[in-house]
Amino acid sequence: MMKAVIVDGYVDEPAQFGVPPYISTYPRYCAGVLGYLGYDVDYFTIDELRKLDDWDFLREYDLLLLIAGITVPGVYIGGTPIMDKEIERIGNLRDTLKLIAGPVVRGYTIKGGRRAKKLNLTGFDHVILDDPEVYLYELLSGEKVKDRYSLIDRTIEFSTTILKKHPYYPTVMIELELSRGCDRERFCSFCTEPVFYGRMKVRKVESVLKEVEVLSKSGVKSFRFGRISNILAYSYNQDHSPDHRLIKDLYVGVRKCVPDLKVLHTDNANPWYLVEHRKECEKIIEIISENNTSGDVLSFGVESFDEKVLKLNKREGDPEKILTAVRIVNDIGGIRDENGIPRLLPGVNLLFGLMGEDENTYDLNFTYLKRILDEGLLLRRINIRKVIPFPATEIYRKIKRIKLDEWRFRKFKEKVRKEIDLPMLRRVFPIGTILKNVIVEKVEGKMSFGRQIGSYPILVGIPKIFEKFTRLNTVIVDHGYRSVTGLNHPVNLNKASYNELVAVYGVGGRRAESIILNRPFGSWRELEGLIEDDIIDRLKKIFTLEG
Repeated sequence: MMKAVIVDGYVDEPAQFGVPPYISTYPRYCAGVLGYLGYDVDYFTIDELRKLDDWDFLREYDLLLLIAGITVPGVYIGGTPIMDKEIERIGNLRDTLKLIAGPVVRGYTIKGGRRAKKLNLTGFDHVILDDPEVYLYELLSGEKVKDRYSLIDRTIEFSTTILKKHPYYPTVMIELELSRGCDRERFCSFCTEPVFYGRMKVRKVESVLKEVEVLSKSGVKSFRFGRISNILAYSYNQDHSPDHRLIKDLYVGVRKCVPDLKVLHTDNANPWYLVEHRKECEKIIEIISENNTSGDVLSFGVESFDEKVLKLNKREGDPEKILTAVRIVNDIGGIRDENGIPRLLPGVNLLFGLMGEDENTYDLNFTYLKRILDEGLLLRRINIRKVIPFPATEIYRKIKRIKLDEWRFRKFKEKVRKEIDLPMLRRVFPIGTILKNVIVEKVEGKMSFGRQIGSYPILVGIPKIFEKFTRLNTVIVDHGYRSVTGLNHPVNLNKASYNELVAVYGVGGRRAESIILNRPFGSWRELEGLIEDDIIDRLKKIFTLEG
C-alpha cells in the first residue's frame, strides 16, 4: 500500500479557520481522496513536527502534502502557523513526491499591516493553486473531476482517519463547507475570498448532512458552519436571496444526525444584507438561535464605520445599518440558556490600513462602538486587525505601501479595550456565569488558560495548575479586557485557596485572609459583619458552602 502524509501548517482565511482546535476542510478532503485511491494516510500538525529534531522520517512516505496559509492573521492559543523557514525545510526533503496547497501558494505573511510576499516554492514538485482535493484526484487517478462536491461526497468516508490523529481529538472543531466564494456583486478591495474562489458556489444540504453523519460516527461532535462568507445568503436562488427553509433543513438535519451534539456554531454574516432582507433574515436568525448551542457568533465584516472608507473599498456605505443589524441579532439571539450564556450574538471586525483612511476614521469607529455599548447592546467580540494586501486584490494593485499610523492604531486598541471590551465582557459574561467543558490549552506560572470549543470562545484564566487538555466547568469571577478569570466549578468557600479567593473581583488579600481565618462557615449569615454585603452577594454567585 502506498503511504501519504499530510502536514497541516494551518490556514486562516476570511471564511475558514484551521488553527487548532479547528481543522480546516483542506486536510480532511485531501485525506478523503488519498484514502479513496488506496493510500495509507498519516497526519501531523506543524506543532507536532516542531517537537521532533529530525524530520527526515517524512521522506519515507510516497507522497507529502503541505497545507498552509494565513490571509487574516490573529492571536492563536492552540497552535502557531508554519513559518517560511519551515516551509523551505519541508521543500528541501528528498526522495518523496512533495505538494503544497492553501493560501500560502499565493502569498505569505503571519502579521497584518504588510503586503503578502511570494515564497520560493521550487523545492515542491507540485504547487497547487486550485482545489487540492480535485488536483490530487486528477493527478493520481488520471481522471477529470466534473463536479467537486460530488467528489467530496464520494470520498468523505475516507477522510475520518486523520481526525483521530489530531491533537484535540475528539473535541476537534470541524469546519463545514456550505459554500465558497462571495455572494456580493462588488467585491471588497482587500478580501481574498472572491480572488481565490470567485462568485458564491453553494453546496446542497444533503451533501453537508452526509458529511456530518460520517464525521459524527468517527467520534467528533463539534461542528461549525465557518466555510461560508455570508450564512444569511445560503440559498439555491441565483440572486442569493435568503431562504430560511434551507437553513431550517440544515440545522434541524444536523440535530437529527448528531443526537449527542456538543457544539453547533457558525461565523460570517453581512449586516447590510441582513437589513436589506430583514424579514427573511430574522427568520433565519430565529432558526439558528433555536438549534445552535450557546455562545455562538455572527461575525459582521464591518471593517470600518467611516462611510468614505467603506465606499472606497467597495463595502456598502451606510454605517447606520450596521447598528440596525446589531439590534436585530440582539433582540432575537440574545436569549440566555440555563447557564446564562447568550445563544447568538454579533461580532464586529474592524480593519485598518484601508484606502481613504484618516484620523477621523479612528474617531468614527470608536463613536459607533460606544453607541452600541451605551444602547445596552451586546457584542460577543471586537476584532481589530491590520489589512494584508494579497496579490490579485484591488488594494494590492493600488497601494504599494500601507499608510497606517502605528501610534494611533495602538492608542485606538487600548482605548477600545478599556472603554468598550471590558464593560462589554462584564455584560456578556456576568460574574457567576458557568462555562462548561473548558479545555486547558496552556499553563503559565501558576495560571492555567483554557477555552470552550466554539466560535471565538472566551479565554479563561484559572489560578490553579492543570494538565493540558484537562476539561473543567468554570465559574466566572473577574474580567479582563479580552479574557475572564474563572474557578473550577463547583468550589467550596470553606476549601478555596488563597489564590482562588483573591482572584474574585473585589475580594483582595485582606478579605481573603479574613475568610480563611474565620472559616468554616455553616451559613452565609456568618459572613455578615466580616465582609461587606455586596461582596457576600458576589461570593454567593460563585461559591458553595456544601460538600
